[in-house]
Amino acid sequence: MGRDDQRQAVKNIPLEQLKPFKNHPFQVRDDEEFRRLVESIEIHGVIHPAVARQIGAECYELISGHRRKAACEVLGYSEMPVLVRSMTDDEAVVNMVDANLQRETILPSERAFAYKMKLAAMSHQGRKGFTSAQLGRKCVGKESRELIAEQVGQSRNQISRYIRLTELIPEILEMVDNRKMALNPAVSISYLDKKQQKLLYKVMVALKATPSISQAKAIREKASESDFTEDYLVCILSEKKPNQREPMIVEEEEIKQYFPSHYNSEQMHNTILLLIRNWSKKRGYTQ
Repeated sequence: MGRDDQRQAVKNIPLEQLKPFKNHPFQVRDDEEFRRLVESIEIHGVIHPAVARQIGAECYELISGHRRKAACEVLGYSEMPVLVRSMTDDEAVVNMVDANLQRETILPSERAFAYKMKLAAMSHQGRKGFTSAQLGRKCVGKESRELIAEQVGQSRNQISRYIRLTELIPEILEMVDNRKMALNPAVSISYLDKKQQKLLYKVMVALKATPSISQAKAIREKASESDFTEDYLVCILSEKKPNQREPMIVEEEEIKQYFPSHYNSEQMHNTILLLIRNWSKKRGYTQ
């Protein structure tokens, strides 16, 4: 068997021999998407093999297929089909991230750590002079962020914002995942040190309030000053302005799946406004 055949060998591998990817950022959640997967595998079997690389005798590291493995465990299966490939650490990271970014639902924290891992791997490849066939271009340091942005259909700045979320303490990051805090305020908060973030979290829980974009920016600016105290945070989070309204923020990633792939942000925005106007007129809310 040649090297190319070895790289593409599909085997039925016992589930206990399949180990999760190190620092795998994507969760296996018992949600509707997972339940549909379990039902599909029960009826049709595992149609698409998982991907793994061998890391020891009878031991494999999953690159993609963590949910498929979990579904097989739920169904009581003892093994599953796996495409075994030979990959370097950096190649494995890039493949793992790319495969899991195809999921229907991705939490901000998952996206944040995935982008960070992929950026590091691509930077390593650039320093080593590697060329990734998957990317079609050399992964040169400063270009890596732009390459990721192109691949996922987001701006370079948006990639940077997501990566900043990895600097949040787990409690605040969970608030972002649970939609209790929007992305942009969370990015500003990520510049606080861990002690300051813990203090802010304590105040947010006590007041049942999260900072607006402007409040988060003010908190970030205050962080370097000596009077960054609990009293200050209580004061700023408690302030109410007559004309202040919290913006309703819908992330582009949440809605782009409902539009043609060639639509840009402005086209999606205009289409949504048109649909809302028509909906409102049909119900007699507006003329």
